[in-house]
Amino acid sequence: MNPIELSIFVSRIESICEEMGAVLRRSAFSPNIKDRLDYSCAVFDGTGELCAQAAHIPVHLGSMAYAMSDIVKTQSWHHGDMLVLNNPYLGGTHLPDVTMIAPVFSNNNKKNDNKPIAFVVNRAHHADIGADTPGSMPMSHSLHEEGLIISPAFIMRNERVDDSILANITSNMSRPDSAKGDFLAQISANQTGVIRLNELIKQLNAKHFVSALVHLNDYGERIARSALAKVPNGTYCFQDFMDDDGAGQTDIKIKVAIHINEQGIKVDFTGTEQQVKGNINCPLSVAAAAVYYVFRCLMPAQTPACAGTFRMIELQAPEGCLLNAKYPAAVAAGNVETSTRVVDVVLGALAQPVLKTDEKNNNLLAGKIPSASYGTMNNIAMGSRETNNQWDYYETIGGGHGASQAFPGLSGAQAHMTNTLNTPIESLEHHYPLRVTRYCLREASGGQGLNAGGMGLIREVEFLQATQITLLTERRHYSPWGLAGGEHGKVGENSLDGELLAGKIFFTAQAGQKLTIKTPGGGGWGKL
Repeated sequence: MNPIELSIFVSRIESICEEMGAVLRRSAFSPNIKDRLDYSCAVFDGTGELCAQAAHIPVHLGSMAYAMSDIVKTQSWHHGDMLVLNNPYLGGTHLPDVTMIAPVFSNNNKKNDNKPIAFVVNRAHHADIGADTPGSMPMSHSLHEEGLIISPAFIMRNERVDDSILANITSNMSRPDSAKGDFLAQISANQTGVIRLNELIKQLNAKHFVSALVHLNDYGERIARSALAKVPNGTYCFQDFMDDDGAGQTDIKIKVAIHINEQGIKVDFTGTEQQVKGNINCPLSVAAAAVYYVFRCLMPAQTPACAGTFRMIELQAPEGCLLNAKYPAAVAAGNVETSTRVVDVVLGALAQPVLKTDEKNNNLLAGKIPSASYGTMNNIAMGSRETNNQWDYYETIGGGHGASQAFPGLSGAQAHMTNTLNTPIESLEHHYPLRVTRYCLREASGGQGLNAGGMGLIREVEFLQATQITLLTERRHYSPWGLAGGEHGKVGENSLDGELLAGKIFFTAQAGQKLTIKTPGGGGWGKL
């Protein structure tokens, strides 16, 4: 393909992902999907290699890119099929993230053809996946305590929904009808993707389409190698710590050594803490998502989000460690909290050559590596299990971004592994017995420096009835670090009616009580 043809092809296949996302958002029932946009859509080739994605959730998409090939090769595919799964140890992230996969064939009349030439995929976060506590983000010690485990199953065969499988899934949830609506929205999004991809394949013909995917991945690899060749060769190390696992273990180390040479990049997490009792463990696919995200940020904006882009990156994490946990380790917070800390340690390692490089010998990394951002998704899961009054809600809250040599940190925004919106106050108060009494920037929470870190947020919620709440938060002990002499950002705080709470806790708030979350600020850059 010539460059113009390739550019048009990339835009067309990416637009399919965007349209899938629009269908999912507009047809979903839950605020978590339709308002917070906690979902992702992508296209993969016939072997399960990533071809394109919309700019949705990095932790969703990177983990899918790492694990899809292992999923699709274990199944026998036919026209009209759709697979559903959420098992973190079989390609998922954590149980609330439910993935649906649909095959695309070159000729839909050949129903016995079991060799798809592409797949469309979406992943969406369900605030209720059947855990005992509302919001399905419990203080768990085993995967089996975190809700319904959906190992790969065909929710559709021959273009017909398997009502028994759908009913078996939704019957585990507090509001089955609403949950069914969200699952049908995911099915609709994939069906839209299949239709649009078939239109593209018909226009190009199947042989040209497959050839275009090969060109796309080769181009992604070339542009990635060209960009990352500007990173100085060497070995760069860094370590940081998780506050705790919510089950008594504290100061949990994540360590990385990044080896860079002409052949490629090896990211080695040897020395990272062993998996823990609490739920901050994660499968290797989640760690991979964080690594891919960081290196993708160092590439030009036009770099395609495809498998070829990440071919030169090798990942190693000892089996049984925090970042490559073994079944049935609890993983609910690994997807949200630990993935965010992986970003911090990879960025911290890549900052080392920048700090050693003077202004006359700048490299690709100079000006691009920021100080630590707020370092937590500030997870709040809440609701009620009372008869005739069951509800579930889940939210993540932004904070302060880390500053860099080139710019100060953003304030009050989501960073790195999540790309969701906040839930609008109008939607929150309309759907749930809650009142938002305060929502503002947290003054002076960013680290000072030549460029200051961004400010965190304060979100205060009053409960209008008794509510069960789970908090899974980080950076309540270890501050977001600054670089080049910049100050650390302030740690976060959780409190109920002014009384400080632990970073990870489950409790019941009574009507009239107020929960206040103060999120961390970002680290500063440069000494004043």
